[in-house]
Amino acid sequence: MKAGFVTILGKPNVGKSTLLNSLVGTKVAIVSRRQQTTRDAIQGVLSEPRGQIVFVDSPGVHVPSKHLGKRMMQEVDRATHGCHATLVMTDPTSGLTATDEMAANLAKRLAAPALLLVNKVDRIKPKELLLPFLDRCRNLHDFAQFIPISALKRTNLDRLLHELFEILPESPGYYPEGFVTDQPERFLAAELIRERILRETHDEIPHSVAVQIERWDGTGGKLRIWAVVAVERSGQKAILIGKGGEKMKQLASKARQSLEARFDRPVRLEVFVQVRKNWRNRPRFVGELDFRKIMGDT
Repeated sequence: MKAGFVTILGKPNVGKSTLLNSLVGTKVAIVSRRQQTTRDAIQGVLSEPRGQIVFVDSPGVHVPSKHLGKRMMQEVDRATHGCHATLVMTDPTSGLTATDEMAANLAKRLAAPALLLVNKVDRIKPKELLLPFLDRCRNLHDFAQFIPISALKRTNLDRLLHELFEILPESPGYYPEGFVTDQPERFLAAELIRERILRETHDEIPHSVAVQIERWDGTGGKLRIWAVVAVERSGQKAILIGKGGEKMKQLASKARQSLEARFDRPVRLEVFVQVRKNWRNRPRFVGELDFRKIMGDT
């Protein structure tokens, strides 16, 4: 049996969380078209007859301007500790950028072998157009493998897993059978609510939104959740609530459906919106969003 930790690196919105969900086979990371959706280094565990791979999804590599961004880059660093292999994801539809080079440089500093994943290849036609992009990727780092994939359509993921099991050391699994993520349920619930807000709101809202679970009652057959959504300005609060509260009712209803699908039980969800001015630059509040704090590990 083989087992090990594999870190996923790349620029924002390159498809890291989609890849994690596809590899693990269930939703453990929220996904949206917004950049920097992922804010924490989270684990998704794949257990199968060949062994166990602990994939570590990381926030998008970027140059931070606020305290939240600095913490996200600390999470990127955390994701690389002790890894046995690194996946550096690129996107040929947007070309190579300075942040692609930043991700490759992070991989260079690690002793672990790095594989380059060229994501979203289903959007490139004819396939020959990939060749110049691959040539440029070869200049980034001496990658162990170059694998074109589509994380969304699962193209070439079997090959990726084969290559990873070739690399990983012989070892017993790190987690018991059936374990899929290190996130506590409360944090995952907050993320699913935030995902719905990201998908349903205007450009001025997403980066300014944080979600915390104030109360959680799992007794009986129904799960009861009280969530607080923090935004930075009163105008953003007005957008989220909407005229007569209709916007928030719609958001909460769709979020509740996601929660019921994930936790496989009826959910009653209450959502409250608060203004926390400039919270992204407030270290104490940003620290409270860390899911390890919920678990008592910080």
